[in-house]
This record gives sequence, C-alpha cells and structure tokens, in this order.
Amino acid sequence: MLLIIGASIIVPAFASIYQSNPIDGNYAITMNSSVSPISVRTDSQSYSDGNKIVISGSTRDYIPNTPVTIMVRNPLGNIVLIAQVPLGIDKKYSTVVTPGGTLWQAAGTYEVDVTFGTIERSSKTTFQFSGTKITTSSQNSFAVEGTNYTLSYSISNGKVLGMKIDSQAKSLLIAIQTNDDGLLTITLSRALIDAKAGNHDDKYFLLLDGYEADFTETNTTATDRTLLIPFTYGTEEMEIIGTQVIPEFGAITNLIFVIAIISIIAVTVKIGSRFTLS
Repeated sequence: MLLIIGASIIVPAFASIYQSNPIDGNYAITMNSSVSPISVRTDSQSYSDGNKIVISGSTRDYIPNTPVTIMVRNPLGNIVLIAQVPLGIDKKYSTVVTPGGTLWQAAGTYEVDVTFGTIERSSKTTFQFSGTKITTSSQNSFAVEGTNYTLSYSISNGKVLGMKIDSQAKSLLIAIQTNDDGLLTITLSRALIDAKAGNHDDKYFLLLDGYEADFTETNTTATDRTLLIPFTYGTEEMEIIGTQVIPEFGAITNLIFVIAIISIIAVTVKIGSRFTLS
C-alpha cells in the first residue's frame, strides 16, 4: 500500500513574493505584502513663491522600465504639473519642481498624486503654497510681417519677437522669448485670420512649439477675436491656425503680375488682329 502524506508549508510574512508582471513578462519583487505599494512625500509642508519643491518616495515593487507618474493639482482642482519620473533599482524616486506661472497663482492646499504602473499602486499627499505673483503686462502692438496689419497684444513674463502669416497653413506664427510661465492676450483681426464653419465662427487650433495646446477666447466682435494663451517657460513659437487668412504681399504681387501679363497678351492679340489681311 502506498501512503501519501501531504505537508503544509508555512511561508513567513517577511518572505519575498514573486508576482508576474503583465506588462513585460518580467517579475516584480515584493518584500512584504503589508507595505504600501507606493509612498510620496515633499521635503516641506509649506512653500513660498520661488521655492523649489522636492517630491520623493519609494515603491514596494520594482518593475523594469516603468516610471512613476506624478500629478499636482492646485486648490481649484486644476492640474498644474504632470511628470514621469524614473524609478531606481533601489525602488526610490525623486524630482524637483519649481512652481511659477499663471497655473500656480492660487494660494492654498496643493495635492500631489502618484501612480506606479496601475491605479492600485497609487498614493497622495498635500502641501501649502503661497501662490505665484504674476508680472503685470502692458498693452503693445506688433506689425505682422508680409501684411499691412498690426495686432494689439499684452504678454506677461515674455516678449514677442515676430509675427507672420503662413498662407499655406492658414495660420499666424508668433515668435516669443520667455523668462517664466506666462500669458499672451492677443486680438486678431478677422480680415487677417479667421476660423469659420460655414457662416458660423469655428474654434482656432493652437500649437505651442508644435504641440497642441489650450487657450480661451475672451472676446468676440464682428471685426476681431481676442485669445488668451497661457505658455510655459521655454516656449519659442505659437501657431494659431484658422480656416482663412489674408494673402501675403508676395502672393498678391504674383497675382497682379500674372493678371498684367494676361492683359498684355490679350491686347496684343486684339491689336494684331486689326492688321491681319482678309
């Protein structure tokens, strides 16, 4: 008779547990299932304008090539920062944030949310921030290259270097120089550039350094449309894309030249026909 006796195996609570990683087939190492999947902290509980904020923490698991996603919200609930921070093999992460610009204007409690891989590995903390003081902007105007139009604008924490129309893209290009996060308010002449869907106004499309960005249209009249465009430090070019733009002088000149040649040819043919023998 064959007697099979089963034995139970007791695994200590502190023993390592290996879990398959569905992302890349590797294994995540968990040292203790009772440890929080991820922790987050700041180096202080309170900050003033101009202070640097150090956000750091550690994870229970290590998953190769998987960063920690950090999201910061202001007291109004708006997202002011999204970043992906590499996780070290020691299962620790850290990043430094310098608050500033219009998104950080609100004073109060800011929330830091972190996620590692999946929503189950998430945590949050808060800190106090005094709010950012925005430099007062002044009203200016700038001539649009290649046209006889001048646009009114105001800008904070930056300087407008140039404006020009791209007829092929039906867009207005604005070159800027920044010294911090800021805001551009610009009034666009409909005769220069407009966005239409049939007989109705359509929304402009905005690119900042080639990437789609948000803006607010604050005022609309029969002749003008005013846009409020937030930008981040380091932004160099804005492109406002519409559905129709005024042709550049070069295009108009070429058109006039073509029409003139056609007229000369037509007159020459007509005069020549008068001297043709029957």
